[in-house]
Amino acid sequence: MTVAVPRGLSPVRTVLDEGSVLLVQETSMTPAVTINATIMAGGVYEPSSIPGLAYVTGRVLDRGTTTRTAAQIAEDLDDRGVSLRIATARHTIAVTCTCLSEDFDDVLRIVIDTIRNPVFPDGEVEKRRAETLNSLRQDEDNPAIRAVQVLFALLYGPSHPYGRPAKGTVESVERVTRADLVRYHTTRFRAPRLVLAVAGDVPASRALDRAALELGGWSGTDSEDPPLPAPPPHSSRSERTIAIQGKSQSDIAYGFIAIRRLDPRYYGYWVMNNILGQFGLGGRIADNIRERQGMAYYAYSTLDPSIGEGPLLIRAGVDPANVERAIAAIDLEAGTLGSEGPTREELAQSQQYLIGSIPRMLETNAGIASFLQSVEQFGLGLDYDRELPKHLRAVTLDEVRAAAAELLHPDRASVAVAGPPASAA
Repeated sequence: MTVAVPRGLSPVRTVLDEGSVLLVQETSMTPAVTINATIMAGGVYEPSSIPGLAYVTGRVLDRGTTTRTAAQIAEDLDDRGVSLRIATARHTIAVTCTCLSEDFDDVLRIVIDTIRNPVFPDGEVEKRRAETLNSLRQDEDNPAIRAVQVLFALLYGPSHPYGRPAKGTVESVERVTRADLVRYHTTRFRAPRLVLAVAGDVPASRALDRAALELGGWSGTDSEDPPLPAPPPHSSRSERTIAIQGKSQSDIAYGFIAIRRLDPRYYGYWVMNNILGQFGLGGRIADNIRERQGMAYYAYSTLDPSIGEGPLLIRAGVDPANVERAIAAIDLEAGTLGSEGPTREELAQSQQYLIGSIPRMLETNAGIASFLQSVEQFGLGLDYDRELPKHLRAVTLDEVRAAAAELLHPDRASVAVAGPPASAA
């Protein structure tokens, strides 16, 4: 990897004896190192009967191991000025932090310890479960979160893993026990499912030696996960309104099921989404709703393909009195792009914008480590940063038109609106 890496070195990839993958990118931007340890243990893999189990597991992961109490972990990290972040996504749980180069050995030991050897103390389980329940109740009063939750349920349905609420529900989290966490850790947290990305001022040889030491002897074999089910087809439009008392803003979540990350149409879809709701201050969507009509607090779109078919989401926050006008504007922009496609100027501008944003993705050690994780997850190759501009330049107008025509049909959209009841608007 050459972008934003002063030493000009390529990343090093090593498969350790236990099956874990180590990715190291040496940089000299600062005397610091980012550690990103990601394991395939996200919400997709939790039992469907206990939604939120993966999320709660991540919340308790650093609350004590076989050799350290939660207080000792916190003290050891605080002494080095390190903050540990644990994030649970659809497919992964990631433990990340940035430390000084001189503290790399000690901090890596703590990171791997939390992943390999958590003990899930009863008191910590109760505390983190209570925090999760409080967060869920706060989410129930948040129009933006509620709109997206309902949209995912409309798009994917209750039987698809992507349709489940990421944090679970109040009822399911109340049922989570320490035994559930131990069982989930035992079945999902195995060495072959771990990818350790290290980016910063540390020699690759040193990172390899330390990783081999900390991961040595971690038992567990990998097994192939069953394929994700196909999402349900959508031949008609679905809409749902969620009334939340006491709110002054309505949040709109509007979307379609798109493609998988490794679909060959990916780059055409990426450029199409940029034109629709990303370029400049928010593409065509924001230009209409926010700039020309002045009725949105925010408006944009996102494309999130993954191992399974991910969504294209259009988001907008508006005054409750403007909900119908905003949805009509989204229908117009999505429908027009779907039927007419983009202009050559929009294609050129979006390609230039996306290619120009690549260095920004890689200007920090944390950005590099995250990029390496994505490269490994989807098998994109260690030279992907150099290949990516070529992929984007190769996108044709016909490919973007085809992507828009395939996806952007307002009569098949799913739409969720959360905000004050109509009588209060």
